[in-house]
Amino acid sequence: MKNIYKIVGVAVLGFMTLTSCDIDEVGDLNGPTLENIIDNSTKGDIQDLVGGILSDMRVRLGTYYDDVGVIGREYYRFSSSDPRFTSDLLGKDKAVLDNNTFYTTGPWGARYGTAKGASILVQAIENTSPAYSEQEKNGLRGIGKTIQAYELLLNLNLTYQGGIRADISNPESLGPFLGFTQSLDAIEALLVSGATDLSNAGSEFAVNLSSGFTGFNTPATFLQFNKAISARVAAYQGDLSALSGYLTDSFLSLTNSSDDLANGVYYVFSADGGDLRNPMFFALNASTAGVRVAHPSYITDIGATDSRRSKVAQRSSSITSDGLSGDYDFRLYTTDVDPIPLIRNEELILLYAEANHISNPTNAVTAIDLVRNAAGIGAYAGGTSPAELLDEILRQRRFSLYGEGHRWIDMRRFDRLGDLPIDRVGGGDVEPDDVWVQFPIPATENQ
Repeated sequence: MKNIYKIVGVAVLGFMTLTSCDIDEVGDLNGPTLENIIDNSTKGDIQDLVGGILSDMRVRLGTYYDDVGVIGREYYRFSSSDPRFTSDLLGKDKAVLDNNTFYTTGPWGARYGTAKGASILVQAIENTSPAYSEQEKNGLRGIGKTIQAYELLLNLNLTYQGGIRADISNPESLGPFLGFTQSLDAIEALLVSGATDLSNAGSEFAVNLSSGFTGFNTPATFLQFNKAISARVAAYQGDLSALSGYLTDSFLSLTNSSDDLANGVYYVFSADGGDLRNPMFFALNASTAGVRVAHPSYITDIGATDSRRSKVAQRSSSITSDGLSGDYDFRLYTTDVDPIPLIRNEELILLYAEANHISNPTNAVTAIDLVRNAAGIGAYAGGTSPAELLDEILRQRRFSLYGEGHRWIDMRRFDRLGDLPIDRVGGGDVEPDDVWVQFPIPATENQ
């Protein structure tokens, strides 16, 4: 990586340690300082910075998905070298979530690191030589604010009512922790500001984005991505009117071809030296040294003819660890360079159903049927009351978005965590497993 990427990494590390201790700063003897990047960047520096931000979005991604996927009872993560995947995350007996271990501090620090990189981008474009045009600056601002909002949202997904720090513009004086509702409002405001920038950014960006943004690499199409993330935020806010509006301006397409359902923005990986591979991939029939095993309820509850059964694969033999067993491997990704979606059209279709399930049940059923027909299970024939439609929407979200980081959050936002299965029921002096509501604020955050 070039020096600019190293500089961002150093800035991120400093940012993450400021709340826990004081450190002496040592200048980078081989490259520019962070201050030089902010105050005197070249356009090449900015391109490197954008590339570094998009690369950093993938750091600790596997840990994040394991956090939400295991607690959401989508799959088990067996690891003979670390029992905390089956003890802490599942609340075995008296185990609780630790505020000072890898599954809490790792994804939290990584997401804030990327968010800080995006904040640096917005500052650095003001002093670039040669100077960017105002339209070009708007495009870069829109990229930075949208990515920052997305990263903050992932951290809020973990800490929930514990909230996040939304204001990270000054590492010497971080903003306060906001409650859940205030945090969502701050994320939405950042997205709205980014959308305004993108709307005034001309027809092309001044930088190249990764191949994961293919089809979303102009200001107009990136704006559709921004609106799609805004729609997800509106759903978390329970604001169905805003949800409908954001979906209208997103890349929502109400068709059911497999290509259309998959259309979206992706994290991309490669086998190139120094790059990252898909952290969610394990070879079939792996041992307990490292394996993700589908929760038994997935294959029990999904229909026999549902094509989404292909997201798991039957093992050659059952596997057992820590009192938990499974017969099917998590098989959402078939190679270690498969892309992982940030957001895609199938989610938007189901958000459209959610936006309409009270006010326009006919539209909601139309959207539900797009997903059901694509899965080969035929049209919905159930009731159309809001409660009945919501049950069906959550069912389709469970199978359509399996392993993509949604089920735990969906069950939590509709107060249904109690419906998730408890695998080890305890007895005697042994307590049953827990379904956690949220992660603790990391110990590195001295509030």
